[in-house]
Amino acid sequence: MRDVAKAAGVSIATVSHVINDKPGARIGDDARRRVHDAVAELGYRPNALAKTLSQGGSRFIGLVADQIATTPFAGQIIHGAQDEAWRHGYVLLVANTDGNADAENEAIAMMLEHQVRGILYSSWYHREISVPEQLELTDTVLVDCFARGSGLCAVVPDEEQGGRAATEKLIAAGHQRIAFINTTTPSPAQTGRLAGYRAALDAAGIEHDPSFVLDASPEQEGGYGAAGRIVESGVTAVFCHNDRVAMGLYDGLREHGLRVPDDVAVVGFDNQEVIAAHLRPPLTSVALPHYDLGVVGVRILLGLDTADQAIPTLVACPVIQRQSV
Repeated sequence: MRDVAKAAGVSIATVSHVINDKPGARIGDDARRRVHDAVAELGYRPNALAKTLSQGGSRFIGLVADQIATTPFAGQIIHGAQDEAWRHGYVLLVANTDGNADAENEAIAMMLEHQVRGILYSSWYHREISVPEQLELTDTVLVDCFARGSGLCAVVPDEEQGGRAATEKLIAAGHQRIAFINTTTPSPAQTGRLAGYRAALDAAGIEHDPSFVLDASPEQEGGYGAAGRIVESGVTAVFCHNDRVAMGLYDGLREHGLRVPDDVAVVGFDNQEVIAAHLRPPLTSVALPHYDLGVVGVRILLGLDTADQAIPTLVACPVIQRQSV
């Protein structure tokens, strides 16, 4: 700052007022121009840490996550949060803890030391969590997770809407006998997607057949193992809990001599590009809105959007149309 003042022929105080755009500072246009020219010529950058200490705040937003930075499709949460933070003049500080409690505590402590505007706390899949105590010391929004009774705003995928959209896609294609391969793992996705499946059938006036709802492990083996029961049921369409189950179902149906979508239409969930876009035929899937979860989380944290602390904010899951229906 001293070098800028010397080059511009003004006082250090004048440089400070110009750089920080201090309201009410009586500085002429010529002096302002000389300061800006000197800043550009010398490549001066303000000391962000000193500015944070003097003003009692920073232009940082923290994001603490368990595994989303190492999970390709969930990593879009970081992308969305980063883009929205940048749009409003903030930079995202990201800590991926791999579920290590000590690393998590250190990351939160570091962010508090940097006086972040607030923290987004995220998990790589939709679930209920226990909130670290340190998060009580700053504004916090939960992303892709929730904590009942915590008083914290949460942003999560609308699992029921997604399940309904998947089933409606099959109904719109003319199918009446529609199976749902659900997961055996208790989760909001398990209950929400099943509720959406049933709601779509109800709205279309299609009677529920309990034998059309199957439980399987949420992996390729689960879908493969369910193929025999799908063939025996005589259904013409299947909604799968996720894309990995759909991938296994493809293999199982093929071994039974059935073709997708000519004999059986299939819809997945998650829209994992590495799976859905590269199956043959490419898989119609419901996308988890990870990018939008990050965006909405930042907007709530900054007070740009309102949210109910008692009820998680739901983000819609769109259907990505491909050739399996």
